[in-house]
Amino acid sequence: MDDGSAWREQRQWAVRAHAVADEMRRAAEQAEAAELVARFAAEATRRGLCHDRLTAIRHDGRGRYRTQLAGWYLDRARTRAVDASGQFYLLIVRASLRARLFGADPQPSRAPLVIGQGGRDGESVPLRTLLDRRLAAEDGWD
Repeated sequence: MDDGSAWREQRQWAVRAHAVADEMRRAAEQAEAAELVARFAAEATRRGLCHDRLTAIRHDGRGRYRTQLAGWYLDRARTRAVDASGQFYLLIVRASLRARLFGADPQPSRAPLVIGQGGRDGESVPLRTLLDRRLAAEDGWD
């Protein structure tokens, strides 16, 4: 084996090791976020916070669709929510005639530990902070 092929092999090993470490970090963050969301839903239920019938917003921002979901919005834009079973939802959907007629069917998403991280506006907030704010607002949430 020459120096070039040994270097390539070592480099490939380093890339694979980095990818494995990155995947492990992401999995740990997703598990932590899922636990935070589940605890929020349990606490909101325990406190008797009123559920809202959740709606989904069109990705172009031009309208909202009803859904079959009930839960708590986490932001004033009503784009993120948690349902009573502790599932996190990003309530942004494609525009469609079917959704307009029958309602949207958003699927649960993996909650990020930091909401808005990497967004263009530069504003981000830790998930824990967002959940704590929502619990503190109780039913006075707009």
